[in-house]
Amino acid sequence: MTACARPNCSGTISRAGFCAKCGWAPGSEPKRPTPKADATLVIPAPGASRIADTVVTREQQTAGHGTGDDYVPLPVVVLPDIAGRVLADPHVAEDERYCGKRGCGAPVGRSTGGRPARTEGFCSQCGTPFSFSPKLFPDDVVDGRYQVHGCIARGGLGYVYLGTDLRLKQYVALKGLLNTGDEAAVRIAETESQVLTSLDHPNIVRIHDVATHPDPHGGPDARYIVMEFVDGLPLAEVMRRGRAMLDGPEGRLLVEHVVAYGREILTALGYLHEQGLLYCDLSPQNVIHGEKRVKLIDFGAIRKIGDQTSPIVGNPRFQIGATELDEHGLTVRSDIHTVGATLRDLFRCSDGWPHPADKRIALGVESFTQVLDRATGPYEHRFATTGEMLVQLDGVLHEILSLRDRQSRPSISTLFTEAAVLLDAGLGQPRPVGEWVRRTRRPVGPLGALPAPLDIALGLPVPHEDPHDPAVTFLRTVRAPDPARLLKKLERADSTVEVELRRCRAWLELSEADSNGTEQAGRRVDAAEKLLGARAKHDWRIAWHRGLVALATGAVESAQTWFERVHRDIPGEETPKLALGLCAEHCGGPKKAARYYDALWVRDHLQVNAVFGLARGHLQLDERTAAVELLDQVPEYSRHDEAARIAGIRVRAGILPVGDALPDLEDLAEAIDRLSALEVDRDTADRLTAEVRESALRCFLAGMRGMPPGPVLGQRLDEHGLRLLVEQSYRRIARRAGSAEYHDALVDRANETRPTTWV
Repeated sequence: MTACARPNCSGTISRAGFCAKCGWAPGSEPKRPTPKADATLVIPAPGASRIADTVVTREQQTAGHGTGDDYVPLPVVVLPDIAGRVLADPHVAEDERYCGKRGCGAPVGRSTGGRPARTEGFCSQCGTPFSFSPKLFPDDVVDGRYQVHGCIARGGLGYVYLGTDLRLKQYVALKGLLNTGDEAAVRIAETESQVLTSLDHPNIVRIHDVATHPDPHGGPDARYIVMEFVDGLPLAEVMRRGRAMLDGPEGRLLVEHVVAYGREILTALGYLHEQGLLYCDLSPQNVIHGEKRVKLIDFGAIRKIGDQTSPIVGNPRFQIGATELDEHGLTVRSDIHTVGATLRDLFRCSDGWPHPADKRIALGVESFTQVLDRATGPYEHRFATTGEMLVQLDGVLHEILSLRDRQSRPSISTLFTEAAVLLDAGLGQPRPVGEWVRRTRRPVGPLGALPAPLDIALGLPVPHEDPHDPAVTFLRTVRAPDPARLLKKLERADSTVEVELRRCRAWLELSEADSNGTEQAGRRVDAAEKLLGARAKHDWRIAWHRGLVALATGAVESAQTWFERVHRDIPGEETPKLALGLCAEHCGGPKKAARYYDALWVRDHLQVNAVFGLARGHLQLDERTAAVELLDQVPEYSRHDEAARIAGIRVRAGILPVGDALPDLEDLAEAIDRLSALEVDRDTADRLTAEVRESALRCFLAGMRGMPPGPVLGQRLDEHGLRLLVEQSYRRIARRAGSAEYHDALVDRANETRPTTWV
């Protein structure tokens, strides 16, 4: 057997090609209906209003129950005793009794003239026989093997009975037709039994056998699908229990429970779609939260993809509208619509509705509602595959869980490259030589400056190429030392969407030196949009590049609007939130930006741009220590670890942007300790040492005394001694200035700083 390659999964790949534990395929990452009665194989709790009184803790609720992935949390369900689930009086309500002959549909089995309604008889319109009575009774033995205990549920097509397999000594569920005279029902039942025998997925109820048994009312032998008995609660019952327990904090579903249900459902639907099948009838009643996992049940509405002639069965509340049905029929996207509608029902019973009870998860809840909006949106804008929706749900789940417990859950994006550029506005680098040469008013430049809009446009992660683009192979291999030569090479390629977007980014890189660059970049996005045609308004890549071009022109508010559109389309992705945080710093201030940065940072400690953004926010609020504490959280394995350590020194020793606040003695001492422990090249060390010495001199002139002696500040801690050290630093930097102009300017600055002497 092949072991499953997904993290934290110990399952094996079945012959059907899916893991028997987590339900995923190898290499996959998170891929006008006729009303009917309650069709389900679930075993309901005894008594419609019984509520479990077991107290469940928050830790138990997030422990991961009923799912193949241990890190996915589902609520604990308390299951009623099996023996008490047999219905005392199974029956079909009179107003649900109709003739099953095609083209007739007349009411049958109704009470008239004071006479009680008949459950057996013939249609008065066409003479077709009808029967609404149970066909199996306690202690019946079906096919010599399945002992019946009684009726436990009624679906739209028939009764469901609890039985025991006398050979295997285990519970089974037997599902039979309610009315064998219903032509559509017979056809649906045959399809269901044929399909279920070929399905093998851990999130789909399994069929064991098809058995026959004599009709007790004298009709032809009845056929029964013998299925695994799933001991659990339908999500409709889970919702009802939640509503009845709203007064208790543990009574409601957590939002992450709802997201986890969605993931489990989508793995099952993805498997069906891989088999060329549509489920068509998803609702909270047709998903069961069992003792061991979540399962899809009731396959009476299943059909092949492309089949537009089979009877349409489903709950209109969860189905697509008549217009889409007429234009497109039932499709993979219509299945996805039912997932979104089902999850929205569950969401309304969660702690995120109507507003998050835990304010910390507000952004995660917003991301989840955007997934639901897209899943239930117009056909063209909806997720095209279950895989697309799964990827976004995974991102949202990580986000909500991390916001809730502040634990990191990093993941690799399938849509964007890793962030390689640190948008720190120079905070994580020693002071550039040019800053000393320009003779700015402050001896040390103010900290907390924002990244420039153009730097943001060029530094944000780049979207992966569409693997279906005709030029993708060429684009993945083409290389050039600079954007100008890259554009020359791109002239050889035919115009495709990805070619035009690559040209757009190259022109943006040229825009610093070429005033025509941003205009050309915008034209390239126009060309990509024209190639996409009507699909352009549903393609987030166009909105993303519109945002980049807006940033390059300095129109940050316009860029923010474009990035908000991207976030609505792919709310589980981290990169659009980073773009929104950077825009919010310019347009709304540090508090609004922190909402995005915090969500990114708690989810993934490799999102160093986010932690620098949070640090800048603290500097704007004169919170030096809080900024350094955040920078210290950057892990050693990050490529930007050194930048964070440098930033910590500069923040401790520097002048804050609010009121030119100087460091205190403790700050200065810590900056010196950090500088002494930092292992960097000589040039970086010299420039950092110059900054610390400048700050010490300024603090001494402001009245600070008691600075620590040592290699950085020397032994003579007075104005004369500090000036000599600053002079020495300027001369050391001048030796590596890189140009005669810079060298001479730094020497002049050293001469101006040296202490006054009398010769």
